[in-house]
Amino acid sequence: MYLSPAQCRAARALIAWSEDDLSSASKIDKATIAGFEAGAHLPDEKTLQAMRRSLEDAGALFIPEDGGGAGVRLARSPSASIDTDETETVQYEEHLKNDAPPGAGG
Repeated sequence: MYLSPAQCRAARALIAWSEDDLSSASKIDKATIAGFEAGAHLPDEKTLQAMRRSLEDAGALFIPEDGGGAGVRLARSPSASIDTDETETVQYEEHLKNDAPPGAGG
């Protein structure tokens, strides 16, 4: 489970979290987070996992290195799904009655 300083900063920005928010959620000292994001030091694996897990739980999705560079984006919320089945016809009751005058065309 990898987390780079840039991914950490980007994930916080995407979910609108401050260093304080991440510190509170991950139980990691704010100074440790600030030092990591600044590239001043690399925390141990357990600390990195706690930060990443907290960011993921808040909606960040980490994208592994795939030749185009590692990244982060917002995870798609299940409630944000859109039904795009265009083979299904939906008829609303208010549209069943013809309320146009005769000869209105259409």
